Amino acid sequence: MVKLSKQNLTLEEFLRLPETKPASEYINGQIIQKPMPQGKHSTIQGELVTSINTIAKEKKIAKAFPELRCTFGGRSIVPDIAVFSWERIPVDENGDVANVFAAAPDWTIEILSPDQSPTKVIGNILHCLTHNCKFGWLITPDERSVIVYPLGKQPIYFEKASDLLPVPEFLELQLKVEDLFNWLKI
Repeated sequence: MVKLSKQNLTLEEFLRLPETKPASEYINGQIIQKPMPQGKHSTIQGELVTSINTIAKEKKIAKAFPELRCTFGGRSIVPDIAVFSWERIPVDENGDVANVFAAAPDWTIEILSPDQSPTKVIGNILHCLTHNCKFGWLITPDERSVIVYPLGKQPIYFEKASDLLPVPEFLELQLKVEDLFNWLKI
């Protein structure tokens, strides 16, 4: 993550700024730009969004959004994947998905990039959990590990290929550690 501003801005001032590529986040009055996703990150992100949406979207259980800006609790963050249960997806006056998501996702998923600070990423996961998010994942492709953050419980570390990864109760996704990282194979 690259810090773009040393001056403190208000959240409202930040939200009026033009979007950046890659996305910038507003954390504790600072603008921090996320690193550009690389191959492993993009592969896992794309496959995981597709897997979640294949199971949850048609049945109107939930929807996974890649790189969705979520503004709540004094922060504006962009999780790699934000999963919202169907009834919590904001809609506009036409019944279309809204542009502004002013709430924590039900499940926040971060995929650690080589240049990213694990502390900052974990801080965003914990911020989500503090604001009614039910689940967080931190995926570390280089270590082939996942730390799962269930709401109100101790984080759990998964690295064995056969480990079944826990998911929020509303989702019937069966995914092992090896399944997640086998997506990286060509």
